[in-house]
Amino acid sequence: MHSMTSEAFQRLTMHAAVLEEDGFGPKVYLLEDGSFLKLFRRKRFFSSEALRPYARRFAENATVLRGLLIPVPEIKGVYRMADPLRTAVHYVGLPGNTMRASMREADEAGRERLVRRFGQLLAHLHDAGIYFRSLHLGNVIVLPNEELGLIDFADMQTYRKSLSISKRKRNLRHVQRYEEDREWIFETYLATLQESYREATNTPDFQMTL
Repeated sequence: MHSMTSEAFQRLTMHAAVLEEDGFGPKVYLLEDGSFLKLFRRKRFFSSEALRPYARRFAENATVLRGLLIPVPEIKGVYRMADPLRTAVHYVGLPGNTMRASMREADEAGRERLVRRFGQLLAHLHDAGIYFRSLHLGNVIVLPNEELGLIDFADMQTYRKSLSISKRKRNLRHVQRYEEDREWIFETYLATLQESYREATNTPDFQMTL
């Protein structure tokens, strides 16, 4: 992790567009060259962010996912800043649209195809011991070739063995947090999700009951 001065931060973001912000300020910048700068702040004084900053987790998790042949953003740098007091990751995004946007635009056959790929991706993650707490259709990118990639995975956890049945079920509940996602994945196309997951997983007896 490298240090970034206030002057360097100002130069980098001078002509950038703010894509996401909260009451504490900007969270994601679209930089002039088309790359992104994502900022993380420590929410509590005693926080895991102090020991293992989220920017570093983001970069490390990208390496893990890339090792599983899952498309992820290309990491350009990881930084610690004093003004503003943040850590940051600089990356090049994936081409394509979010799966949520793609589902809205697709016809019936296209939606089934996307849900099938999502079930395969979910099984791949679970079998590899990946617990992606923030997984939802806004964090899944549909590439131009319809392969699925992942973004915004700083809070991902990696286990040494495949996820247990209870962790798999808990992860499925997280995916349902957005009503639109839940209606598509767990209602309209649930049978497709179940079939594709079962065909791809090393735990075929897993029952996707929620």
